[in-house]
Amino acid sequence: MKKNLIYLLFSVTLLCAALTACSDNDDLDSTSVVRPTTTEQNDLDRWLKRNYVETYNIQLKYRFEDIESSMGYYLTPASYKQSVAMAKLVRHMCLEAYDEITGSTDFIKAYFPKILFLVGSYAYKTNGAMVLGTAEAGAKITLYNLDNLNPKTVNAKTAYFKTIHHEFGHILNQTKPYPTDFAEISGPDYVQDQCFEIYKTTESALQKGFISPYASKADSEDFVELIALYVNRSAEEWEEMLTTAGDTGRPKIEAKFEIVSNYMKSTWNIDLNELREIVLRRAEEAPNLDFDSLDDEDTDTPENSGTNE
Repeated sequence: MKKNLIYLLFSVTLLCAALTACSDNDDLDSTSVVRPTTTEQNDLDRWLKRNYVETYNIQLKYRFEDIESSMGYYLTPASYKQSVAMAKLVRHMCLEAYDEITGSTDFIKAYFPKILFLVGSYAYKTNGAMVLGTAEAGAKITLYNLDNLNPKTVNAKTAYFKTIHHEFGHILNQTKPYPTDFAEISGPDYVQDQCFEIYKTTESALQKGFISPYASKADSEDFVELIALYVNRSAEEWEEMLTTAGDTGRPKIEAKFEIVSNYMKSTWNIDLNELREIVLRRAEEAPNLDFDSLDDEDTDTPENSGTNE
């Protein structure tokens, strides 16, 4: 009993000492010792501020940030040189293509994802599949494998730009839904995550009425795959795909594309034939862009790019 009383008195003494200590330090310095990391701005940062942030309200992030990266992959940062090239390519081949057809930067500013994140390496899934791009809830697009980007050999079908048109298509039809009868054309044939197991070739998907194996995942993916692949293919290449689709697949693809085309025109006032012409022309121009300097002489605007009135 005596021992317990000693312990109790000792505890009370410690509590009083702690309270006194708190009282003695009431005027602690209010400045936090945790300071945000500051990064010195370079030429690319200043170029991005002018051409992405101020023009489109888009952040293009090329420095490696854990908060932007997926912890499920082993990733490496994009190099400065490759980031410069991709920033110019995305602007020329994607953003300015929509500026040209809509007549201003307002369309991209209003609807395009607010963050583009660049990664140097591929992202590998556990099954060995490589991820070229991902999108998050219409807010961010991540582009991988910049290490292997050759800006002098890009074309309209280069995967990065098809990915951007695909993901942007999602944002548009999530903002304003497409007609429900689209899903009815191939309704029973959508296979969810088994799309690449069932359709191992583009030919097999085409003959079932899907423009790509991934289009067979769900009607929402089918819809935007039709947009992305149409604007990145010439009329001859598109016809070749429909010919491969044959008597079974071709009518389904044509019926679905008619809904897609009408939706884009009536809802967004975008003619996919015109957009395709713009995208293909800009893709031909892209390898000739100046990837070394960061002046704004090659900046395109709706006023000087042949925009429709």
